[in-house]
Amino acid sequence: MTPNPILVEALRGSAVESLHRGALAIVDADGAVHSALGDIDRPIFPRSAVKLLQALPLVESGAADRYGLSDEELALACASHGGEEAHARTAASMLAKAGVDVQALECGAHWPYYDGAIKAMAAAGGTPTALHNNCSGKHAGFVCLGCLMAEGGADRRAFLSGYVQPDHPVMREVTASLQSTTGWDLAATPVGTDGCSIPTFAIPLRHLALAFARAGTGVGLRPGQAVAARRLRQAVARAPGMVAGTGRFDSRVMARLGERVFCKVGAEGVYCAALPALGLGVAVKMDDGNTARACEVVMAALIEALLPLDEPDAAWMATLSRQVLKNWNGIEVGQLRATAALRQLHAVGSRTA
Repeated sequence: MTPNPILVEALRGSAVESLHRGALAIVDADGAVHSALGDIDRPIFPRSAVKLLQALPLVESGAADRYGLSDEELALACASHGGEEAHARTAASMLAKAGVDVQALECGAHWPYYDGAIKAMAAAGGTPTALHNNCSGKHAGFVCLGCLMAEGGADRRAFLSGYVQPDHPVMREVTASLQSTTGWDLAATPVGTDGCSIPTFAIPLRHLALAFARAGTGVGLRPGQAVAARRLRQAVARAPGMVAGTGRFDSRVMARLGERVFCKVGAEGVYCAALPALGLGVAVKMDDGNTARACEVVMAALIEALLPLDEPDAAWMATLSRQVLKNWNGIEVGQLRATAALRQLHAVGSRTA
């Protein structure tokens, strides 16, 4: 098997210290491949990169309107947040609007990812709840959907029990959304369990990029799905801090570029994005599962190369695609950079069958 190409180099001084291989697909809403590197047809687990697609039923069903969800709450439904106080408070608000509380969440509890939130909680002698789970907004969205489905008959607490299971009506709606947007047969693909306990399905990069092109344009979606995708993207652009948090790549990029970009990281080196004005979707998978460094550099390089940017925005994006590395004394010791092959491929806007 031909190895995937090197997408990112880590330099110490002027020498290359580490290499990060991966694959990427850039596809339009009709399924035409704009550009590709590596194996884009191997099914991979997209993990949290597809939260936008998983949140579509929340809006399309009418649950978001029924419970009066705000932009901040809709953005949190698409989030892998840092567990900051605003994130936990917003998740709690979503649940309260649906008439339930934190006990309804089945994502599990962990300490916040954001260092400041961890220190504040520890100093106050607190302990984390499911509200601090990075997926609490997504799960609060699932709960709101389930509460709407339970109206007019079923006891909502009883109905919500086990909503993370593949055969639960809520999860069937979420899975159907993922299948219809990607066009990939989820019944015939490997399936695992995600960190937050819901099913995660293996989907090729080609199909993930297609789904995000559709989510960015509405082409290939049902009318209700197209409206839902647009509303979620607009909510994220208005409240980008909810999608990740302080200092995080997704929040920083979408705060800077607004509706020009929707981007979402997933565990194990996955990134997906929609570039609505270009009609393109992007999907990236790093072979080594490196999410915190290499994957962000690739996504930054792609945004930098594909989007028309003015000089200030281009200079800002360059700081993310060519990251300076410093040691604990603040001394510059190296850099992370996208490879020349990656930059050249997308600079010429090549098309691949």
